[in-house]
Amino acid sequence: MRLAMAQISTGTDPHTNLTRIIDETRRAASVGADLIVFPEAAMCRFGVSLTDVAQPLDGPWASRIADVATEVGISVVAGMFTPSDDGRIHNTLLVARPGLPPIGYDKIHLFDAFGFTESATIAPGDRTVIAEIAGHAVGFATCYDIRFPELFTELARRGAELIVVPASWGAGPGKQEQWELLASARALDSATHVVAVGQALPTDPAARKSSAPTGVGHSRISDPFGSVIADYDSGERVDLHDIDLTRTDKARAALAIGANRRDIRSLDGTRA
Repeated sequence: MRLAMAQISTGTDPHTNLTRIIDETRRAASVGADLIVFPEAAMCRFGVSLTDVAQPLDGPWASRIADVATEVGISVVAGMFTPSDDGRIHNTLLVARPGLPPIGYDKIHLFDAFGFTESATIAPGDRTVIAEIAGHAVGFATCYDIRFPELFTELARRGAELIVVPASWGAGPGKQEQWELLASARALDSATHVVAVGQALPTDPAARKSSAPTGVGHSRISDPFGSVIADYDSGERVDLHDIDLTRTDKARAALAIGANRRDIRSLDGTRA
């Protein structure tokens, strides 16, 4: 699979961000990419009210991306916000594939950590999502999800060969190192390729001063053996990568973590 990682920094205007997404999508398609992955909050960065920008998957923002995906023959993953039934919104990954209606993955694990309370305005999702892209099974996770290995092992159990993780990672002591470590660890946990695409470190002073997670960059691709095959720095970068997905089967045969996994809950416990 040929994929593009779009480590960009988005602002507060969904229309401006949409224009950038369309331009990068067209460029990626022109050089043969099967898939382009944008960060979490590609629709609008964190740190401002998101309720007013949220749209359904059949709304104009997602529909425009879906139209372009069909027009140029490429799949697109981009973070957006969709309405929730409880008055909050969902932190959603838009998955647009050529000729198909868009689907979405709603972030399951919400970032109520490091002084940020995502659940105050965001409702959690409750289902995993796997989609066929370029003949391969692709699973989805978002940002803070990467701290929960059981999501990744479940996606692998359900057949995912590659898992994309758009993010808008929060800055702070040790946070970049955690992000990089977690991306490789989740690849090992699940014996899949993990494509972790973050918001670039913002250049906007207002975004940098925000206490919200607005991105640190450092996107990474890790293969099923945990080896790093692409590593970005903090700035904006959009680049192509050819992924050998036959390594998924090789890793699963060699490491045998799926075959050897035990259900720990079924084991008798001893309390000393």
